[in-house]
Amino acid sequence: MEEIKKILDEAEEDMKKAVNATQREFTSLRTGIASVALLDNIYVECYGSTSPLNQIASVTAPEPRLLVVQPWDRSLIGNVEKAILKSDLGLNPANDGTFIRIPIPRLTEERRKELSKLVAKLTEEGRVSIRRNRGEANKKIKALEKDKVISEDQWRGGQDDVQKLTDKYIQILDEMAKEKTEEIMNV
Repeated sequence: MEEIKKILDEAEEDMKKAVNATQREFTSLRTGIASVALLDNIYVECYGSTSPLNQIASVTAPEPRLLVVQPWDRSLIGNVEKAILKSDLGLNPANDGTFIRIPIPRLTEERRKELSKLVAKLTEEGRVSIRRNRGEANKKIKALEKDKVISEDQWRGGQDDVQKLTDKYIQILDEMAKEKTEEIMNV
């Protein structure tokens, strides 16, 4: 039984990673409300390499529809502006030499529907990853039963436990997707 517990723990850890990866993807989706997480995937060319924006500047959301970026080194302000413009977020930064102000425009109905579809796609990718973890765990448990390390009853119980974990993490994903879709569709 200790072997099964170890397999279950590994599967649960992998399922948590799948949920966390989906959550990170969700945070980069623009919902029409300013969020500092919106700029998490932006990398800026500086000092001969690329760095994440949040490591070279402070990012704040002083208003619901405004982000403010202040690079710690003012000589990088042009590079930060270019990186934001090159991102696929569709944002128009305004550089005043000290700060970069980024107004967050309202989403059109069409864009909201596109984002909702993207949420559904990202959620399905998360589900696929969780199901892949389930398959791997079930293979490991079956191998234990085949090698006579565990009994057939223990194998069946182990598979049931893996399915319960799978159901739990898929439900978490579905709840996250529902919340994100509501946030996007809320005008």
